[in-house]
Amino acid sequence: MTRLLISSGNGPAECRMAVAHILRRMARETELEVVEAKADKHGPASALVTLSSAHAARWRGTILWRCQGPLRPHHKRKNWYIGVFEMAELQKQDTRLSTSDLRIERFRAGGPGGQHQNTTDSAVRVVHLPSGLLAVSRDQRSQHRNKAKAFERLEAMLALAQIDANTQMRSTLNQLHQNLARGAPTRVFSGMKFKETS
Repeated sequence: MTRLLISSGNGPAECRMAVAHILRRMARETELEVVEAKADKHGPASALVTLSSAHAARWRGTILWRCQGPLRPHHKRKNWYIGVFEMAELQKQDTRLSTSDLRIERFRAGGPGGQHQNTTDSAVRVVHLPSGLLAVSRDQRSQHRNKAKAFERLEAMLALAQIDANTQMRSTLNQLHQNLARGAPTRVFSGMKFKETS
C-alpha cells in the first residue's frame, strides 16, 4: 500500500473542487482509505489517502483540470493544478511497552536514600531496544517502585518521540503544499465531468 498527499497548494476554490474530483475518481478505480481531509463547501484543500501501489503510480505528479471556473464564469483562467505526492510512512512507535522490546537492568544506586539503597541493587534502567531510548530511576528505595517509575518515564519519552515525528510530518506536508509544480502535468482532465483527455 502507498500513501499519497493530494494537494491544491494555495490554489483557489476551483482547485479544491479538483481535489474532490480526484478523490471520487480514485474511489471508483480502487479501494481507497482517506486518512485525512480538510474540506470546505467546495472540497478539501488536501487529503492523505492510502491505496494500492499500482494505482498510486498512475496518480503521482501534477494533475491538470481544464475547466471554465464554475465559481467565476467570466474569469479567463481555465487551468487548475493539483499536486499528488507519495508520502513516506512514519515509523509509528507504540507507547505500550512490550517486554520483548525491553532490556531491564538493575544496579546499585549511589547517593542519598538511606542504607537500604546503598546495599541492594534497587536502581533500574529500562532500555527500549527498537528506539534506543532509555529511562533510569534510582529515586525510590524499592526496586519495584523504581521499575514502575522507569517504565512511566520511558512511556512518556516514546509519546514525545511520536509527537516529534508527527510535527516533522506536518512540516513536510506544508513544504509539499508550497512546492506544487504548475506545468508538465502527468494527467489531464477536462470539464465538469472530469473526463481524462491525456
